[in-house]
Amino acid sequence: MERLTPAELSRFFLFEKLNEDQLQWMSEHGEVVRYPPGAVVYSADEPATCFYMLVEGRQALLKQVGDHEVEVSRTDRPGVYSGATWAWLTSAREATKSPFYGGSMRTLDESVFFRIPGEELSEVLKEWFPMAIHLLDGLFTGMRNSEAVVGQRERLSALGRLTAGLTHELNNPASAAVRATATLRERVAAMRGKLKHLASGKVDPDTLVKLTGLQEEAIEQSAKAKSGKTKHLTPLQANDLEDEFSDWCDEHGVSAGWHLAPIWVAAGLDLEWLEGLAESIPQTHLEAGLKWITYALESEQLMAEIEDATDRIATLITAAKQYSQMDRAEYQQVDVHEGINSTLVMLGEKVRNGLTLEKHYDKSLPQIPAYPAELNQVWTNLLDNAVHAMQPGGGTLSISTRADGEFALVTIKDTGPGMPADVQRRIFEPFFTTKPIGEGTGLGLDIVWRIVVNRHGGDIRVHSKPGEGAAFEIRLPLTAPPPVVS
Repeated sequence: MERLTPAELSRFFLFEKLNEDQLQWMSEHGEVVRYPPGAVVYSADEPATCFYMLVEGRQALLKQVGDHEVEVSRTDRPGVYSGATWAWLTSAREATKSPFYGGSMRTLDESVFFRIPGEELSEVLKEWFPMAIHLLDGLFTGMRNSEAVVGQRERLSALGRLTAGLTHELNNPASAAVRATATLRERVAAMRGKLKHLASGKVDPDTLVKLTGLQEEAIEQSAKAKSGKTKHLTPLQANDLEDEFSDWCDEHGVSAGWHLAPIWVAAGLDLEWLEGLAESIPQTHLEAGLKWITYALESEQLMAEIEDATDRIATLITAAKQYSQMDRAEYQQVDVHEGINSTLVMLGEKVRNGLTLEKHYDKSLPQIPAYPAELNQVWTNLLDNAVHAMQPGGGTLSISTRADGEFALVTIKDTGPGMPADVQRRIFEPFFTTKPIGEGTGLGLDIVWRIVVNRHGGDIRVHSKPGEGAAFEIRLPLTAPPPVVS
C-alpha cells in the first residue's frame, strides 16, 4: 500500500498546521490511490465512505440532474478535497439523511489522490479539534436554517411583488367593467323610456320602421368603426367633428348636443348621416328618435367596453395560470417564449413604467424539456433585477432567443449602470447582493443558478461593464432524458 510521509503531507495547505503526531496519524491511516484519465473516482449513488485530496493531476466534480450529470467544477490544484467532506459533522449527517456522495468525481488526466476512510477521519478530528467541530456543526446548522428562511422570504417577496402587480393589472379592467355596467343600466332604462314614447301611438308606423332601420344602420357603422374599417380620426379631428355635431344639434332644435356628439364620433357617424336621418323622419320626432338611436349606440359601445375589460381579465388570468403552471405536469416540453411572456404580464406595470421593451424571438426555436414553473422563477428574478437596475431613470429591456448548438439561448439585457468585474464574480454567491439593506436577500441569482445549472443541466453567464448595462445569457438543453421518478 502506497502512503504519503508526514513530511510530504505537511506540504499541502490542508495539513500544514498539523503537529508531528497528527501528520503521522494521517500518514498511517491514509493511502495513495492512482487513476487513469477519465476514471470515476466515486459516483453519486455510492456510500460516502472516503475523504479524497488531490495530490497531482486534474479532477472534475459532477452533480446528478435527472438522468444525466452536469459538471460543477474542475481543478488541478494540489490539496483540493472532496468526497465525505462532512463526515465529522453530526448536523450534516442528520440533515442529509443519506450516506451517499450525492455527486461524482472523475479524473481528466492521470491523477493521484490521498484517501482516508471517512469514519476514521471523523473520530480523530473530534478528538483533535473538539471546539472547531462544535463551531462547524453550529455553522452548518445556522447556514442551513438561514438559507431556508431567507430562501422562503425571497420567494414570498417575489410572490408579493407579482401579486401586487397582478392586482393592479386586474383592478383597471375590473373597475372599467363596473363603471360601464352601471352606465349601461342607466342607458337601457333611458332607451326603454324613449321606446315607450315612440310606441305610444304618437309616432306613425312608417316613421318607427325608419327609425328602427336607422338604428341598425348606426350600430353597423359603429361596429365598423370599432374594427378599424373606417377612417381613424386624430384627437384634433375628433374634437372638431364634435363641435360640428353640437352646432348641428343647435340648428335642428336637438338639446344636449354636447352629450350626444362624442357618441356619434365614436360610432363613426358624420354630418351626412345626420342630415339623411333628419330628412327621413318628421321634425317633431327628430329629438326623441335621435336620442333613442344614440342610447342604442352608447349601449353597444358600453357592451364593447365591458367585453374588452373582461377579455383583459381573462388574458391576465390565463397568464397567471401559465406562470404558476397550476394545471401542467412538472416536467415536460415547454415553449420558453410562453414562460417569458407570462412573466412579463405578471410583472405588469413595473415593466412598462418608463421602460422600452424589445423582444427578438426566434419563432423557429423548438420546445425544450424543462420544469416550466421553475424556469418562470428564473425569468422573474432576471427580469425583476433588470428592471431594478434601470430605475429610476428608465432604459431599454431587451429579450432575445435563438438556438445555439445543442442549447436554447435566452439573452436578457438591460441598459442599467452595469457591474464591475469584482461584482460579476460574486453575483451567483448565496446572500451576496448589491441592493440596499431590506431590498434584496442575495438569493435570487443563487436560485437562478441552481435551477438553470443544477436542475436543467444548462449554463448561465453574465456580460457587463460599468456604464454599459448587463446581459445575462441562459443556455438550456434542447434535448434531455426525462428525470428519474423516485
